[in-house]
Formats: sequence, C-alpha cells, structure tokens
Amino acid sequence: MSFKINAVYSGDGQVELVHALSGSKLVTDLPPDNGGKGRTFSPTDLAAASVASCVLTIMAKLAEREGINFFGAAFEIEKHMQENPRRIARLTGVITLPAGLEPKQREKLLACVKACPVSRSLHPDIKLEFEFR
Repeated sequence: MSFKINAVYSGDGQVELVHALSGSKLVTDLPPDNGGKGRTFSPTDLAAASVASCVLTIMAKLAEREGINFFGAAFEIEKHMQENPRRIARLTGVITLPAGLEPKQREKLLACVKACPVSRSLHPDIKLEFEFR
C-alpha cells in the first residue's frame, strides 16, 4: 500500500504538507535549536507526535473491539535530540490509561506499544522509554 503527501517549501524555514486524500494541511518549521523560529512542529517533532498518535490509535482500535472505555487516554511524549549526527536520540514519555481497567485489559493495551508501525520503523538506535499510568 502506498500513499502520497505533497510537500512544498514556502520560505522562511517552513514547509507546507498536504494530505493527498483529504487535503488537510500541516506546516513545519525549523526548531530554534537548529536556527529556526519554532513557530510550529518541526519535522522531528512530527516523528515523536507520530509515535504518540500511532500508539494511542492502535490502543483505541483494540479498546473498541474489546468493549473497553478508552476515553481520556493520553500520551505525553518528549523528544531528545543529539548532535553529530543531528538526529533523534530517544523518545521518553508517559502513557496514561483510563482508570478502572482490569489487569488483563491493561496488559492488552500496553502490548499495543510494540505493535506501533511508526515505532517499528524507527532506527534501532533510537531509545524508547515510556512509563505507564
């Protein structure tokens, strides 16, 4: 399966991305630590956001199938950069699951973290360190 995203440099360090199927738009900007203005998500911010979104989406899909109330689940993720070469070194964060889950439900939801195709697509040197609440 393939999918297109159209990207156009719009100047001043910003790139406009257009989702080919829906036409939804997103703009990225260079981060301040790399000479930009940090007005919106940077490309590496989107990588971290993709992991969080992917994990929660997979969990939500499982929760719906299993009849688990997943409303209010959250993932606070933090990106840690390194220099030479400049890249994402690690992603840390906290995944907060809804209260009142049975142990088996919680276990199934936590297994979704390893099923995320975004995380599985990252370079193996990128460390993933997540806490669960």
